[in-house]
Amino acid sequence: VHLVESGGGLVQAGDSLRLSCAASGSSFTIFDMGWYRQAPGKQRELVASITSGGTTNYADSVKGRFTISRDKAKKTTYLQMNSLKPEDTAVYYCNGNIYTDYDMRAHNYWGQGTQVTVSS
Repeated sequence: VHLVESGGGLVQAGDSLRLSCAASGSSFTIFDMGWYRQAPGKQRELVASITSGGTTNYADSVKGRFTISRDKAKKTTYLQMNSLKPEDTAVYYCNGNIYTDYDMRAHNYWGQGTQVTVSS
C-alpha cells in the first residue's frame, strides 16, 4: 500500500489550501487516517484524524480552520486548510492504519510528505 500526498505549496497568510492523500495498492481496507506536520526543528505533531466511522479530531491550533474528510470510494483523505498562518508552515504527512488482505493484519503507513509554506 502506498500513500501519496499532493496539494502543498506556497501561499500567503489568510489563504486556503487543500491537501489530498491517495491510497493505492491491492486488497486493502482503510481504518483510521490522520494528517501530521513537522516544522523545522520541531517534532512531528498530529493535526487532524478521522476514523473509519467518520469521527474527527483536531489539534487545538487548527480547530475551526482545518477540516479533515475522506472519500472512501476514491480511497482519498483530504485536509482543507483555511485562514492559513505562517506558523502552519511545515511538511505535512498523511498516515493511515490499513488492513491488508494478504496477511490479514493492520499496518501503519506514511506518505512522503508535502511542503506547505505560508508567508506573512
